Amino acid sequence: MDLPPVGLGTMGIDDPDPVATALSVGYRHLDTARIYGNEAVVGEGIAAALAGEELDREDVTVATKLWTDDLAADAVAPAARESADRLGVDALDLLYVHRPRGDYDPEATLPALDRLVDEGLVGGVGVSNFELADLDRAVDVLGRPPAAHQTELHPLFYKSELLDHAREHGYLVVAYSPLAGGRVRDVDPVVEVADAHGTTPEAVAIAWATAKEPVVTIPKASTEEHLRANLAAADLELTDAEVAAIDAVEREEELFPE
Repeated sequence: MDLPPVGLGTMGIDDPDPVATALSVGYRHLDTARIYGNEAVVGEGIAAALAGEELDREDVTVATKLWTDDLAADAVAPAARESADRLGVDALDLLYVHRPRGDYDPEATLPALDRLVDEGLVGGVGVSNFELADLDRAVDVLGRPPAAHQTELHPLFYKSELLDHAREHGYLVVAYSPLAGGRVRDVDPVVEVADAHGTTPEAVAIAWATAKEPVVTIPKASTEEHLRANLAAADLELTDAEVAAIDAVEREEELFPE
C-alpha cells in the first residue's frame, strides 16, 4: 500500500465541500468509517471532485472501516458493498477492521476480508487499534502483514512497539488524530520547534509523525486554509534533536481509549 504522507481524516465532516476541496488542492488519501455515518457525504465530495477536476478515480485512495458489528464472517461482504455504494465507488482501496472487538474473530473475519480482495471489491485489508498480539495473529491468519495499521499517534500519545512491528513486517502505520485534538498547541517542545521554524505547532506535529518511518497521517480539516497547511506540513524537515525533544514529552493523553 502506497499512501502519501498526509491524507484527510473525515470523522465529524458532514459536508461534501471539504472533501471536494481537499482533492482539488492535492489530497489523494481519504479516510472514513461506517461508524462515522458520513460515507455518503464523502462520496458526494469525491463525485464533485472527479466531475470538476483533472482527477481520475485511480489517483485517490478511498479507505473505510468495518465497525465491531460488521465483523462476523457473513456480515463482512454485505457491509463492504454497502460502504462502496455509499461512497459511490466500484471498489474500496483499503478496508479496515475498525477495532478487534465485538464480532471480530481473526480466523473468520480476516479470511472473509481476504476474499473481497480476490473478488476485486477491496484493494487491501487493513487493521485499526490493534495491539501487538492482535497484529501477530493477523499476520499469521493472513499469511502476510496487513496493508496498513491505523492507530492513534501524536506528541502526547503513541506506542513505539507498534512502529517497530510495522518496520519488522513491512507495512504502513496510518496515524489518526496527529494534532491531538488541538492539544499540540499546549505542548512546550512542539511550540518551541514551531517558533524555531516560523510555523505552527500543528505543522510540527504532522512533520514529527511523518518523520517516523513508516508513518503517514490523516489529520482532519474543513477549511481550505487548514487543508493546505496540513498538506504542506509534510515538507517541513525537523532535525534529529527536534524529533528527540518531542519524543521526550511525558505522554499519556490517549484520546480514544477502549
